[in-house]
Amino acid sequence: MKDYSGEIAFTITERQDDHVLAEMPVRSGIKNPFGTVHAGAMLWFADVAATHLVLGGTEVTAGMHGFPLAINLNANLTGNQQEGTLRARAEFVKRGRTVSVVRTQVTGDDGRLLVDVTTSHVASR
Repeated sequence: MKDYSGEIAFTITERQDDHVLAEMPVRSGIKNPFGTVHAGAMLWFADVAATHLVLGGTEVTAGMHGFPLAINLNANLTGNQQEGTLRARAEFVKRGRTVSVVRTQVTGDDGRLLVDVTTSHVASR
C-alpha cells in the first residue's frame, strides 16, 4: 500500500452579494502524476468558492444550522496547468431561501477556462 497526501490552500480575494473571487496557487501537493492540477483539487476549490458565496459572509461554526450543503455538482473540465495560480469566480444562477444554484468558473494564469462547475446547495437543518 502507498500513502498519499496533499495540500490545498486558497484565498478568498473578494466577496460581494452576487459573486466571490478566489485564488489558489499551484503547489506540488495538488498535482497529479502528470504534473498538472488534480481534477479533485480544482473541483474542491470551485465548490468551496461557491459555498462561500451562498454563505454570504456568515462565519462557519461546527454544527451550525443553515450551512449550504452541496446536493448536486456538474463539472466540465476543459483545461489544466502545471504552475502559477488558479482563479475562481462564483456567481448565483438562482439564489433561493432553501436551494441555491451557483456557477463557478476556474481559470488559469492566461485567463483560459479550466473548469466550469454548477453546484446546487441546500441549507442544512
